[in-house]
Amino acid sequence: MAMASPVQDLDVLIVGAGISGIGAAVHLQQQCPGKTWAILESQDGFGGTWRTHRYPGIRSDSDLFTFGYRFKPWMGKPIATAAEILAYLGEVIDEHGLAPHIQYRHGIQSAAWDSTAKRWTVTATRPAADGAGSETVQVRARFLWMCQGYYRHGEGYTPSWPGMDRYQGRVVHPQTWPDDLDLTGKRVVVIGSGATAATLIPAIADRCAHVTMLQRSPTFFITGRNANELADTLRQLEIPDAWTHEIVRRKVLFDQANFIRRCQAEPEVVRQELLAGVRAALGPAHAHLVDQHFNPRYRPWQQRIAFVPDADLFKAVRSGQAAVVTDQIETFTSDGLQLQSGALLQADVVVTATGFHLNVLGDIQFSIDGRPLDFAQTVAWNGALFTGVPNLAWVFGYLRASWTLRADLMGDLVCRLLQQMDARGASVVQPVLRPQDADMARLPWITADNFSAGYMQRGVALLPQQGDRAPWLHTQDYASERHTLPQADLDDGSLQFL
Repeated sequence: MAMASPVQDLDVLIVGAGISGIGAAVHLQQQCPGKTWAILESQDGFGGTWRTHRYPGIRSDSDLFTFGYRFKPWMGKPIATAAEILAYLGEVIDEHGLAPHIQYRHGIQSAAWDSTAKRWTVTATRPAADGAGSETVQVRARFLWMCQGYYRHGEGYTPSWPGMDRYQGRVVHPQTWPDDLDLTGKRVVVIGSGATAATLIPAIADRCAHVTMLQRSPTFFITGRNANELADTLRQLEIPDAWTHEIVRRKVLFDQANFIRRCQAEPEVVRQELLAGVRAALGPAHAHLVDQHFNPRYRPWQQRIAFVPDADLFKAVRSGQAAVVTDQIETFTSDGLQLQSGALLQADVVVTATGFHLNVLGDIQFSIDGRPLDFAQTVAWNGALFTGVPNLAWVFGYLRASWTLRADLMGDLVCRLLQQMDARGASVVQPVLRPQDADMARLPWITADNFSAGYMQRGVALLPQQGDRAPWLHTQDYASERHTLPQADLDDGSLQFL
């Protein structure tokens, strides 16, 4: 494999051109205008998740007033399609002149820190200029801003069930939805009950012979109109778009914070409210389904609560086009699934909406001065930088609120760090445990009590650790971090500037 030349030498290299990376680039341009930078993206276009996932009906499960950037007003409905989100991101790229800085189809293989040069050397592969095969390219950067997300884009997670080898139908994962899949007249079973299943089922129900959502255990749902009355009113009053966006954004965040507090203070009251909403959406004839199929074992907000706009999932159930089964798979058969209860589900197509393969900073091979770097042995500083790892920040957004809320906060924090380095004349910044942190308890990146989704618990041992005190906490709580991150003390001894 040929090595391309010359080697780029940058101040900042952003990894990933999804919603985090595009936002990082805007913050960097606005707050650190003298820095040289580029974005490396493995896919053939921008968008990240919204380019990877192409299954029918794909849409946001967060409102776009908070999922959108704080600097770019959202003008559409609260819940948006993937196409609408990609168009929004494209506008950001155009409005801020980012396109010349983005290099697509660059798959990063390794990142090596050299303490003498005080640089990261990132090695990536890309298609060869002559179109024949691929070539290796290297980029040197003083600072790495990791915005590649937290799961593998190339494959979803599908458990291995007995009998899958004898099943004669088709098994697909939403993350790698095939373009040639025709569901017309097919009997479809969707395994899973999260936001993906809730989105996919109403989108395909009218073309299938029948679709069944098979879940091992129930999930909480919230239903409502895909509209925001406050936004609609402000627009009718011709309030400027930026004002409308900020007012509605603050109202949504206020309501979310209040809801989270109630989930923690009175979880059973909130549970009954959520179940009442599902009963109303299903209607009297199907209300009996709620206790068996829509009443989870876990507490509200211990996992992400999926929003069902205009109750479309429940309309599909009411119409008879869709059904819900709560059971476990005993084995695949030649023409479907045998369940542990003894029931049989016939299926021409099985869709495994069973989650992600979690990865750590893009599954890139990191090293420091030739020594392999294991992030699981590090402790996170404010959920962003890692002990013993110089000049690197990872954007890990919120899992139960809009990802972008934290991406925006990280944009401010990383730019403040870069400004502080310049002010000090420092070439290196890295977190270090202080003497008073010596007895600090080491906790998982996200505790099961805080967030219990299966994909996180399967891979949490691979992730960095957190501590039991500031600044070593990773709270996943926007209500607190919107205050603590902007005020993070850069001079308390937990950061080493060299």
